[in-house]
This record gives sequence, C-alpha cells and structure tokens, in this order.
Amino acid sequence: MPSKPDSSKLPPGADTVRDSAQQIWLAGLGAFTKAQQEGGKVFDALVQEGLAMQRKAQNTAEARLSEASQKVSHLAQEFSQRASGQWNQLEGLFEERVARALQRLGIPSAEQVQALQDRVAELEAQLKASASRPAAKKAPLTRKTARKSPAKTARG
Repeated sequence: MPSKPDSSKLPPGADTVRDSAQQIWLAGLGAFTKAQQEGGKVFDALVQEGLAMQRKAQNTAEARLSEASQKVSHLAQEFSQRASGQWNQLEGLFEERVARALQRLGIPSAEQVQALQDRVAELEAQLKASASRPAAKKAPLTRKTARKSPAKTARG
C-alpha cells in the first residue's frame, strides 16, 4: 500500500474525504471477497428459490387446467343432455304422427294386435278345455223343440 502523502499540503478537510474514500474502497474489497466466498451458497439458495417458484407455477397451472377441464366436461354433459332431450322430443313427435297415419289407414296399433293375440290365446285355451271334457249327451227332440227347429219351419 502506498504511504500517505504529506497532509500539510492538502486543503483542510481533505484528510477526512481521503479517509472516507479509503474506507469505502476497503468495504468494497471486503464485500467482493465475501461474495466470492459465499457466492456458491447464494447461487444454491437462488436455485432452490427458483425450484420452489417453478413448483408453485406448475401447481397453479395444473389447478387451472383441472378447473378448465371440469368446466368443459360440465358443458359437454349439459350439451349432451339438451341434445338427448331434443332427440327424444323429435322421436316422440315422429312416433305420434306415424301412429295417426296408421290409424287413418285402418291399421291396428300394437296394443290392439296384442289384445287380439291375448283373446285368441284365451279362446284356444277354452277350446282345448272343452275338447278334453267328454261330450255331453244331446237331449232328445220333442215336439216343442221340433217346432222351433229352423229346418222344419223353413220347409213349412
């Protein structure tokens, strides 16, 4: 370090300025040395803070993406329900008009055909039941029954 110049040649107060400048210079050198020594620690701390910020940003992005996905899913479900309702209305209207057209043409409805099938099945069951019973003896013809016989009255 250079020696101090003779202070008698400097204006008054210059010593104070020179001492302050010297202290500032030394403080800067000390800070530089400390930064070099602790620079690795500071760098590591900054990396850790960066990782924490990145995780936070990812979590926020995932949460927002999840919210958006739920909203889109809800909208799609709502749209599907509306479309299904419209389709059911259209289908009902079509069925109603076809039924009216078939009725005008005299074609029986499915309910009428089913009722007829049920009635035929019932009659078949009655016929089978009556065929399995022994035949009842016919009553002999009497004069009273003979007169009422349509064959005799037609000859008449």
